[in-house]
Amino acid sequence: MKKTVLLVILAVFLIALVPLFALKNAEFGGSDDAGSVVVEEVDSSYEAWATPVLEVLIGGELPGEVESLFFCIQTGLGVGVIAFLMGRFVERKKWMKEEP
Repeated sequence: MKKTVLLVILAVFLIALVPLFALKNAEFGGSDDAGSVVVEEVDSSYEAWATPVLEVLIGGELPGEVESLFFCIQTGLGVGVIAFLMGRFVERKKWMKEEP
């Protein structure tokens, strides 16, 4: 069992790291960047009809580190909610089995 877990962890690390070194000069971008490029190709005169609220409040674009922080906080909250709900379902199942 212990050997299997270690092999799976090693496989996960290899799957994550090998492409970074195997793909020389590759550009890894997000879906936001790809979407902007496609919109520019389809209609070069397109202007956004909304501005992000935080950009309006601070008078400019958010630094990348702050965007990453907000994304991590959002992810953590989402995972917390999902884990809480899954725990509730598991406990409810246990309680239902105990009741006659």
